Amino acid sequence: MICKQLLCSACILAVGAVPRAYGDTTAEAAAALAQRVLGERAAEFTFENIPQSDGRDVFEVSCSDGRALVRGSNPVAMASGLNWYLKYHCDACVSWVGDQLELPRPLPTVEPFRKTTPCRYRYYFNYCTFSYTMAWWDWARWEREIDWMALNGINMPLSVTGQEAVWQKVFRDLGLSDDAINRFFVGPAYLPFGWMGCMDGWGGPLSQAWIDAHRGLEQEIVARERELGMTPVLQGFTGHVPPELKERFPEARLQQLPSWCGFPGTHFVDPTDPLFVRIGKAFVEEQTRQFGTDHLYASDTFIEMSPPSNDPEFLDAMGKAIYEAMAAADPDAVWVMQGWVFVNNPKFWKPPQAKALLAAVPDDRMILLDLYCDTRPAWNKTEAFYGKPWTWCIIHNFGGKLGMWGDLTVIAQGPPAAWASPERGRLAGVGMMMEGIEQNPIVYDLMMEMAWREEPPDLDAWVRDYARRRYGGPNAKAEEAWALLRRTVYGTGQTPNPVVCARPGSTVPRKARRAYDVPTLLRAWQALLECSGELGDLATYQHDLVDVARQVLMDLSNVFYADMLDAYHAQDRAAFGEAAARFRRLIRDVDALLATRREFRLGAWIADARRWGETEEEQRHYEWNARNQITLWGPRDGVLHEYARKEWAGLLTGFYLPRWDLFIERLDQALASDAAFDADAFGQDVRAWEEAWTRGTETYAAAPVGDAVAEARRALDQYGPIISEVYKPETPTVTLTTGKPATCSAALPPYPARLANDGRSGNTDQYWATDVTDDPEAWWQVDLGEPMTVGRVVVVGYYGDTRYYGFTVETSLDATHWEMAADRRDNTAPAARRGYTCRFEPRPTRYLRVTQTHNSANTGRHLVEVMAFEE
Repeated sequence: MICKQLLCSACILAVGAVPRAYGDTTAEAAAALAQRVLGERAAEFTFENIPQSDGRDVFEVSCSDGRALVRGSNPVAMASGLNWYLKYHCDACVSWVGDQLELPRPLPTVEPFRKTTPCRYRYYFNYCTFSYTMAWWDWARWEREIDWMALNGINMPLSVTGQEAVWQKVFRDLGLSDDAINRFFVGPAYLPFGWMGCMDGWGGPLSQAWIDAHRGLEQEIVARERELGMTPVLQGFTGHVPPELKERFPEARLQQLPSWCGFPGTHFVDPTDPLFVRIGKAFVEEQTRQFGTDHLYASDTFIEMSPPSNDPEFLDAMGKAIYEAMAAADPDAVWVMQGWVFVNNPKFWKPPQAKALLAAVPDDRMILLDLYCDTRPAWNKTEAFYGKPWTWCIIHNFGGKLGMWGDLTVIAQGPPAAWASPERGRLAGVGMMMEGIEQNPIVYDLMMEMAWREEPPDLDAWVRDYARRRYGGPNAKAEEAWALLRRTVYGTGQTPNPVVCARPGSTVPRKARRAYDVPTLLRAWQALLECSGELGDLATYQHDLVDVARQVLMDLSNVFYADMLDAYHAQDRAAFGEAAARFRRLIRDVDALLATRREFRLGAWIADARRWGETEEEQRHYEWNARNQITLWGPRDGVLHEYARKEWAGLLTGFYLPRWDLFIERLDQALASDAAFDADAFGQDVRAWEEAWTRGTETYAAAPVGDAVAEARRALDQYGPIISEVYKPETPTVTLTTGKPATCSAALPPYPARLANDGRSGNTDQYWATDVTDDPEAWWQVDLGEPMTVGRVVVVGYYGDTRYYGFTVETSLDATHWEMAADRRDNTAPAARRGYTCRFEPRPTRYLRVTQTHNSANTGRHLVEVMAFEE
């Protein structure tokens, strides 16, 4: 094992702590990794150590006579070189969701090549990943992940497993009782939200067996990371403490923060109180005794909450105190901080506040993680963090949600553009901050390649190469499929939002807001199926085939749901029953498809949770944690329900389908009795049902069942023709307003005025939108070009849920003097595709104005279509 103290004082360079090069043990560590990954084929690879290049990691690879030589500046660099050779010369891949490691015999001969990374830091993990994906991981799963990290060049992983053992010792030393400590610790599915100070106690308590086992697990994790040349980022003190601490230290300044997402506000020690440094120092010292240190400490005080004061002097003192708490125990401490606060809470963190916090810490003792650079970067809003070293990161995933998406173009171009920018400041690396993993492997493959590239790759060629290594060699149809995937799901940063996983009766979309064409995605599914004869036995192929089919079918579910609601609003009970049957049958068919792969099974998640329990009581407690996190995410009436939703076999038919059955039954009863649907009563009933499900113990199988190829083919035969039909381009309905010049009070950028009279009322992806928070007038207007007789106007608001809009319709001949044609400000009828029909005495009209006065769902105002008729 490598010495725990990886960094000497000479390694604290101009951009802070950096991973150092090692001695002879580096080659042994890399060879051991190759053995774990490649088995007997590892004997064909030799590893050697070489110096860094100007402080940067480097690898070299050569191969002749069937043997490969990989040289690198540390084991991570060697592993990166091994991975590059496997990918680009052996058509191989190692991923979370299947490996393809049928290497050629003998190994291909290549001309020697060398790569140097521009990145000192290659960061990995969001706190939330430890909940949404890794809550139940054991050492075997962690060992594989650390190998994957090394192969992908990660050298700076967040390593915060097992810190409850440290806190338990520190709080006991401060005189707190075990009962108080147990009330403070959250449950195993929610640990990051305790670490970040968002909540106390929810999902707890933790058993002593859990605490002890995860202390041992963390010791194994950091030992292996250090062995491979990584620099783990351990925990720093944020100020979050049990409220009982006030009883032990009555003079201490404890502050209770506002509620986070409905949970009771947690307590923080004021950073200016001497107790803050005392506790922070004790924590780092105890953590070092248990896990060693590499001098990097993560601390994100007030990560999604505002500090109690915006006074720059207070924030300066806060920054100094947080850093001093680390440095008091470790003079070489470097504070690693997420830049999320500057984009998540910009109204608080204005330049004076941000500068005050960051300037409180020496530049070389702080590293900023700009975690949302793919969508909402902070570096270009903070003068590159006012002189601090920082990393260009992506989040990509929220809540561990399943779904295919990710903008490959942004990922390929973003880091090189940042490196080339004269405003980049002290850009020092890249990173990945996803809340959940084990999905969309192509996104993360490309992201970590950018750590070794200074120019964007040719994405067409890169995606073609990805398909080859994913399946072991050239295949025209597979390459065609991936080219189509790049044009659709991997050309967008929009997270899919399938209606199946939404709570019925709530504000849910008619269909997912897609930035891609579903028929094109269907062609990718068809192309993949045509490869089944050659590729059908590959785990990578089976996973991808099921994933693409799932994505298409979940898009279709939104259409079936819309048909069901249209029939309900039309009071057509027979049509409603037929549409509901189609919707329910589709859910069962998707469940059968997903059941063919273990990674898509609810039972695997529950089995992994229960495995940690030493008693039946513990097993049931962990199972409740597992069930609650992916459904209610908190108490019955919490606001986070479905935040961590999953499209898994067992969850579709065991949770989502019964929930929809209840909703469909209530709607049918309303139609049968000619009564209104009681949304409030249903909401209470469905929450009670959900809560009961989280406490259930019915068994869900973990092992796969069925044949992935056969299920995908059956689903394509059944639903392919339907998809082709329902996604045909809508033929515009031409009325007096269609295509005429439209203006508005304001418009959100993706939703201009012209979309409300494009003749398409069946496309709820395209509409005019504004928000009364910034645009209280909220009017839309069309010029008919010349006076025309108008006696009927149909107003189509955004539809697909239970929302309704209040509005007025006015007419004018000169756009100055307006006459009310329809006053529907008190409307409560749900919005629907057929729209709200407004009839009035026909009158000469040139200008038509619709003003939306109310939206029952939110502050947005939306017009899918406005149609005018003579009578």
